[in-house]
Amino acid sequence: MARLIAIEGIDGSGKGTQTSLLVNALNAQEIRTGTMQFPRYSATYFGAAIGSFLNGKFGSLQQVHPQLASVLYAGDRFESKPVLQQLMADHDVVVLDRFVGSNLAHQGAKLAGDERRELVKWIETIEFEVFRLPQPDYTILIDMSSAWSHELVRRKATRDYTDKTADLQEADSPYLERVRQCYLEIAADRDSWKIIRGLTDDGQLRSVDHIAADILKFVSERLSSP
Repeated sequence: MARLIAIEGIDGSGKGTQTSLLVNALNAQEIRTGTMQFPRYSATYFGAAIGSFLNGKFGSLQQVHPQLASVLYAGDRFESKPVLQQLMADHDVVVLDRFVGSNLAHQGAKLAGDERRELVKWIETIEFEVFRLPQPDYTILIDMSSAWSHELVRRKATRDYTDKTADLQEADSPYLERVRQCYLEIAADRDSWKIIRGLTDDGQLRSVDHIAADILKFVSERLSSP
């Protein structure tokens, strides 16, 4: 089966761009590489429900308990499991634009302390043990500030699940900063996660090419090891 690599980060951090660049770079090296993006808004029933959630149809972020919201995202992956399994059977590497890590960070950010830790454990149990989704070999976190996230989301093209400039989560900068901190907390606790800086020391955006080079270096080193 293929090596599974997930690329994570808060909204606007460049996950989609870096996923495409990594896939292209690996294929250029004749490493058969496939890709998949989550959520699959227009491809699954759960994905469509996530679109409704992010458009505020179920209430505000505070009105929907994170444990309930997490089931939508886990369900989208469970519904997509046969597609993912086929990708892994047909390729040497599969690169995912978001995976379980997004669920852990986005839902965990709505709680704190023991409640957060219990929810993170519950989500991992649902996704990996109950739904039996494959665990990523490596997860790459592109660390981006919430301030830059807000600006980069504003520059995005229209998405298929919303006609708004920013969805329910993207519009809430304090929430995105909590998500960022939750991501960093999760990454620090897991050996298979790698943090790639999205900003320079003085808080400016690093170039897309420099970030891509760091990601490719990390992945190439891991793929060359037994």
